[in-house]
Amino acid sequence: MRGYRLFVKTISDLIPNPRHGMRRKRSFPFWPPVLVGMVVLLAAVAVLQYRWTSEVSDADEFRVGTELESLMMRWHLDLYGEFSAICVAMQVGPDSGARDTWHDYLERYAAWSRAGQTQNSLTNIYKNPDLVDGIYIWETSRNSQPRFLRLNPAINAIDTVTIRPELVPLLSHLKANSENLPQALNAWQLPSSQPEHPLVDHDNSGMGSLRSTATTGWQFDEGVPAIVHPIVHHSQNQRPNSENRVDWIVIVLNLQTVRNRILPELARRYFGRQSVLDYKVAVVATGTPSRVIYSSDPGFGVRDVGALDSTMNIFGPPPESVEGQFWQTVKNSQSLRSEQWHSFSGPVWFPTFEYGSHPDPWVLVLQRRAGPLQSVVERVRRRNLAISAVVLVLLAVNMGVVLMAGIRAHSFAQLQMDFVASVSHELRTPLTAIFSAAENIKDGVVRGKSNLVHYGSLVMSQTRQLMDHVDRILLFASIRSGRERYNLHAIPVGDIVRIVHGSMAEFISDNECSVAIDVEPGLPCVLGDSYAIRGCLENLITNAIKYSRNDRQVQVSAELHNTDNGAKEVRIGIRDHGIGISSSELQHVFEPFYRSPAATAAQIHGTGLGLFLAKHLAEAMGGRISVVSDVGVGSTFTLHLAIVETEQTLAQECVQEVMR
Repeated sequence: MRGYRLFVKTISDLIPNPRHGMRRKRSFPFWPPVLVGMVVLLAAVAVLQYRWTSEVSDADEFRVGTELESLMMRWHLDLYGEFSAICVAMQVGPDSGARDTWHDYLERYAAWSRAGQTQNSLTNIYKNPDLVDGIYIWETSRNSQPRFLRLNPAINAIDTVTIRPELVPLLSHLKANSENLPQALNAWQLPSSQPEHPLVDHDNSGMGSLRSTATTGWQFDEGVPAIVHPIVHHSQNQRPNSENRVDWIVIVLNLQTVRNRILPELARRYFGRQSVLDYKVAVVATGTPSRVIYSSDPGFGVRDVGALDSTMNIFGPPPESVEGQFWQTVKNSQSLRSEQWHSFSGPVWFPTFEYGSHPDPWVLVLQRRAGPLQSVVERVRRRNLAISAVVLVLLAVNMGVVLMAGIRAHSFAQLQMDFVASVSHELRTPLTAIFSAAENIKDGVVRGKSNLVHYGSLVMSQTRQLMDHVDRILLFASIRSGRERYNLHAIPVGDIVRIVHGSMAEFISDNECSVAIDVEPGLPCVLGDSYAIRGCLENLITNAIKYSRNDRQVQVSAELHNTDNGAKEVRIGIRDHGIGISSSELQHVFEPFYRSPAATAAQIHGTGLGLFLAKHLAEAMGGRISVVSDVGVGSTFTLHLAIVETEQTLAQECVQEVMR
């Protein structure tokens, strides 16, 4: 006996007892930190994705803006070539024409006109004589009334002509700035904005180093339009220098040629494909009121100003202005940034005359025909954001699935551990009884036939209980492996209920419980497997007995019912008056290894497999199990089985089943 007690004590110390509340060592919670970490990770990924999407969208906008800017700058370069060709041809030298006569300029003008008409080489690509309306000499160096001369290449003559009205403001301004060369080179500026350091430096001889290119020193009047250049006064008796009064060469451009030929050709070249323009193009002279120099579409350039894709100041800002200094930096470094390509200035060709504090420049304006470019950029941005959002949602769903799977796996593992502990105690109870009985018989403690019979009955009952536990575990294993097989045939309900009641009579008696059976007469046979039906009913009755309280009464009823779809079924109900099941636990009672906290607190032993096995057996036969329960009142588990419709043809099979 001492060895038996030592063995039992050792096992009890090693295995936790579920009847004592299954005390566990409280551990640090694992899942809340994991959940917080996943949320932080998702937030970090969302921020990174948003930044990445913004950078990609900005890159797309920069690319679109750069392409449009490149087209506009190439358009600008060709227009500059058209306007500057005559300036190059007139060859106003480094000494500002001090050694040239008016006939020298006439011959150059005539040669340029003939070259533009007869030659078609690359060097003469911009030589368009029809662009020049006329070239004039404005002699402001004379002490008397200035003369206004016209160079006439057709008859190789220089004529004195009357001043045209549209030239009066320009010529008056030039006359007022003719005292010396430095003043003349800055004539385009208002007197109030004259720079402290003139545009031209002086050399030792007193003559200005006027240019670094062939167009340096030329100044532009957008109102005429005209290009002018100062010429140092020359005479036979006086050496020219920068302090002499100057004359002016005035090149008046043909605005109709610019409007009707040059600008349309440039628009088709850079903003269209074949004869179709991708953009609406206009050149607008700003001011009050503004006037349209050229427009590809009637009315464009005046209306729809708010929907323009990009604008460019064609002749550029003054070199010493903030915008001009900005351009000098940008044109030598990189393309305009995305926020600047909507409105920018081209490089300075010639300084433009200022007649007021508010300049009225020529502006190139563009609008995409298929819709604003900004809408394209926004559409790309929204698409990138949508893709990023979808990726983020998929990542969140994936992380959520992994988290739920981890939680379920953790819960399932915990349930399995509880199951192992419960089964260990459920198996130990009959084993302990059998071991004790065998030891008592061996030691001679048991004497007499009546005692031997009692001990034999005890060993048999405990062995049967042990076999039931083993059968449940084996059945659960076969269900998990998918190897269980069932033989469905017609089974009489009343007989199978009575057989189950008889097989459980000893268990019912040992638990001092009464089971009342009420089977409706004339019930048809049900379609099922006899072993599976018995397993279902035995599990349900066992549970009803275990969870009953002082009122140890269980009712088993069987009756015929019509389903919602018109079919018929037999319902076998097992009702107890036990502790009941709360609504929050009803959805879990059929899960494997699940034990209700109330059952654990009441020290009701069990493995947590009974209801799971009963539900699986019922569903394997095409039936189901339903439950209705009230806490403190009791529970009713109902087994729903389909009846055999062809009852007459299967009558013989039912009889054979009864006899079996």
